[in-house]
Amino acid sequence: MRHVEGRNPVIELLKKGKDIEELYLQKGLRGDKIKQIINLAEKQGLEIVFLSKYKLDQKAVTDYHQGVIALASDIQTYGLKNTINYLSNLEKDPLVLILDHIQDPHNFGAIIRTAHAAGVDAIVYPKDRACGITTTVDKVSAGAIEHMRLVEVVNINRTIEVLKDNYYWIAGADISAENKYYEQDFKGKFALVVGHEGSGLNRLTKEKCDFLVKIPMENKFSSLNVSVATGIILFEINRQRNII
Repeated sequence: MRHVEGRNPVIELLKKGKDIEELYLQKGLRGDKIKQIINLAEKQGLEIVFLSKYKLDQKAVTDYHQGVIALASDIQTYGLKNTINYLSNLEKDPLVLILDHIQDPHNFGAIIRTAHAAGVDAIVYPKDRACGITTTVDKVSAGAIEHMRLVEVVNINRTIEVLKDNYYWIAGADISAENKYYEQDFKGKFALVVGHEGSGLNRLTKEKCDFLVKIPMENKFSSLNVSVATGIILFEINRQRNII
């Protein structure tokens, strides 16, 4: 059972019509988003249980539930083969984001939110030694997780090989790259690979990329949070693809 906390995540959950087993609201809350949650729940015939802040805090997994908690069916994930078939039917060049062992749930959630805004069609992440879908990821994504195709795989490098076999270009984000990200042509079928918060891209993963790109820094000792760096590159890809 999936534990969803926060106003925006629960609103998106209700909009998508996901199976919700229990819905809890904190007594006495007011505001447009609370009204929206109540209206959506009533339209779907869902019973709302109103609890005190103390009792809601006891049910919460995170410290920022915003007075709203829902217990719902698990988020749907997809297989790689199924996803490639899905992407082949899009009326645009597909854009895939591959996460090379991201471990911080806040980063994962922020990346999902940014990727959705930047037009990413699927996010690939490994099953082992990486962050999975948690309540924190759900909350930080601010509801974007309901609209993102998530693909859990066993092996990132094998995934890259399969995408290459299907005529995708593979770009890796790496601070040691020679090419600046805004100098690269990102038109066509693309997958962008971003690495672990501390160590970056795995060596073999780098070797499997068609090319590497970097975000130039004013200070050579500076570095960017992985979710911020991912957003910068994704929106450059989006910009290039939307130039008329």
